[in-house]
Amino acid sequence: MRLGFSPFNAELDYEKAFRLAAELGLDLEVAYDLHEALPLPEARSLRATGEALGVGFTLHLPFVELNPASLIPSVRKLAEERLLKALEFGEALGARVGVLHTGQVPICHPMALALAREALERTLTALLPLPFPVALENLALSEEDLIQGPEGLKELLDRFPQYGFCLDVGHALVELGPRGPFLYLEALGDRLLHLHLHDNHGQKDDHLPVGAGSVPWARLAPFLKGFGGTAALEVGGGALGVQKSVARLKGMA
Repeated sequence: MRLGFSPFNAELDYEKAFRLAAELGLDLEVAYDLHEALPLPEARSLRATGEALGVGFTLHLPFVELNPASLIPSVRKLAEERLLKALEFGEALGARVGVLHTGQVPICHPMALALAREALERTLTALLPLPFPVALENLALSEEDLIQGPEGLKELLDRFPQYGFCLDVGHALVELGPRGPFLYLEALGDRLLHLHLHDNHGQKDDHLPVGAGSVPWARLAPFLKGFGGTAALEVGGGALGVQKSVARLKGMA
């Protein structure tokens, strides 16, 4: 497993994040939203720094104020345009994989659900062909999240074989309890490209360091040891939160 961490979740600027990543032998998961909102280094500049330090990248595609399943055509179109720009950024960055949220629907009404699914599929189609692998992430943290449960995500991925799967273990715990990560792996293990690793107590998306909550890490250990893809720690607590998480994961080996 090639492990990285999110500077956004750890609340570290790039200078500190690169230093920590080089020290621990980690990659960085770049949050594209920050590059839209702030005057941050360009993708090629980040890539050059990464190459000098031996640090690679994954990319979290935009999700702030973005809904690729929007019922409003102009809003969905804007999401599509932002995602296409993010894919260009990721290609210049040399991202190994990108992570995509699948959107929300405001009301659980049959007509709204059907229109939202149609909108999401239109967005996913517009992003093809993908310049690098992109994984759809399990969400289902609220009733507004369009795609619910392993079967819902599997159905979508069956229609879009060009995309892979990102298992967020913390989201799976909130949605389905301790069996959640394993239910997603049973349904979608053959499509798995990327992992988001963090912890919580099963009530909300706390992004705690690994081992600080209720995620069943001991049961996940055999899978993590054999996983050959990429993973990103989405943990708070600054550099210490990342260091503790890495130590906990290494302790499972």
